[in-house]
Amino acid sequence: MSFSTSQPIVYAQDHSHAVLQTHSWRTVANSATYLRPYIQSHMSILDVGCGPGSITVDLAKLVPQGRVVGIEYTSDPLKDARTFAQQQGVTNAEFQVGDIHKLDFPDNTFDIVHAHQVLQHVADPVQALREMKRVCKKDGGIMAVRESAKMLWYPESQGLEHFWEVATHMGRLKGSNPHPGHHLHVWAQEAGFMRSQITCSSGAWCFASPEERAYWGGSMEERTLSSVFAANATELNLATQEELKAMAKAWRTWIEDDNGWFSVLHGEIICRKE
Repeated sequence: MSFSTSQPIVYAQDHSHAVLQTHSWRTVANSATYLRPYIQSHMSILDVGCGPGSITVDLAKLVPQGRVVGIEYTSDPLKDARTFAQQQGVTNAEFQVGDIHKLDFPDNTFDIVHAHQVLQHVADPVQALREMKRVCKKDGGIMAVRESAKMLWYPESQGLEHFWEVATHMGRLKGSNPHPGHHLHVWAQEAGFMRSQITCSSGAWCFASPEERAYWGGSMEERTLSSVFAANATELNLATQEELKAMAKAWRTWIEDDNGWFSVLHGEIICRKE
């Protein structure tokens, strides 16, 4: 995910194993299908908030005659991103540190500027969109953004409810904008796009099989106990250690429930620059 180096950093997570595990799972197929029809093999793409590079590398495979640049606010995950690109035999992707509020590229540089689960973590999402719009090419350049909007799960669980209450409150205290997917099109208009230039859609992740529950719930269980999430929760007086342990236990209970089901609804926008 990407944040500003000139604006306050408001990311309530870190780049620990549990966090990068969920980021590395993301691909074009499960996180950017709404963008896929617009991609052509010769295009240049900026992937803002690239994390460990799983979506970035996928995008690069779709533009063999083009190039992809992935940027992050910190260098922490970029070594893994470069290693992953090399392992995949991808040579048209590069990774660098960048500031979403002040992108280090000239106007009208990229055919597509993409961000996935990024705006919810930046200090000024409208300014971020202005910058993304600026570096899009004129006459048909595309800005594509996807953000979570809602979390749903079965069975009901006070522990999972408490986890998301803490995560949401933590994000707001840090100055971020948790789960803004339902109003991305409004932010895009504030950033300078006309409503007629914006196409809205939605998509979802669903975790229900034993393997999916183990992946999603396991990463959340680990995050609850050992990532910066736990440190922030206690430092901000949002949860005690005992409460964090209860949340982790709730994730384990959900993983082991054959009827366990979890879905994340996302809002998506495609904005065309004229």
